[in-house]
Amino acid sequence: MLLAGVLRSLIIYWRPGRQGGLRALYRPFVPHGGLVFDVGAHLGDRTRAFAALGARVVALEPQPHLLPWLRFLVGRGPGVEVRGEAVGEAPGTTLLKVSPLNPTVSSASAAWRSEVGALAGFRSVRWDAEEVRVPLTTLDRLVAIYGLPDFCKIDVEGFEAQVLAGLSQPIPALSLEFITAVPAGTVEALERLEALGSYRFNAVRGESRAFHFPEWRTADEIRHWLWRGADGMPSGDLYARLL
Repeated sequence: MLLAGVLRSLIIYWRPGRQGGLRALYRPFVPHGGLVFDVGAHLGDRTRAFAALGARVVALEPQPHLLPWLRFLVGRGPGVEVRGEAVGEAPGTTLLKVSPLNPTVSSASAAWRSEVGALAGFRSVRWDAEEVRVPLTTLDRLVAIYGLPDFCKIDVEGFEAQVLAGLSQPIPALSLEFITAVPAGTVEALERLEALGSYRFNAVRGESRAFHFPEWRTADEIRHWLWRGADGMPSGDLYARLL
């Protein structure tokens, strides 16, 4: 089942033509010679886009069975370092529930798994086949080692607020995945960002490459937008940039 899940991800995320759109999306945030943290790198499609823009990339992926693939696909490239860790509030370990057929939704958040497991789109997902204890680092530790990133991509299936709880200074720009039907964790992540600095926000629907709002919004506006159903957007990524 693990191989089937990997092959499914390869088909989705490494399909021809995808890289051009990713590079165009990230170009305003990722300067040539800049630094990016890819938290929840999965199979590294976005790591590859960041590296192609000329950035140094620290790609973090806690799923042990994905690490050889990640290293093979992007880890041999110049300026890319792969780390087999999750990111959270404090150093240590955390229990990761793996979804073998859907590795993109493996998660360390029990509350998130319970919430999304009740949604129609997740009823075929199972997290009871495998669990693994994985090492946990923090964004502050990564900053101490590599420096402050220009951009940080966070895709951690309900663990976003915990990732940001381990950060004590603002990052110039970042992105967070969200699912509209379970907004509480995303709202908590927004509140953590508000405590760090003055951010403005935008959203990208699902796997599209266009920003939803013509003008970037305040945290209050985005919070209300999420609670009201996000204009019917089922999921996507929130982007934040410092004023």
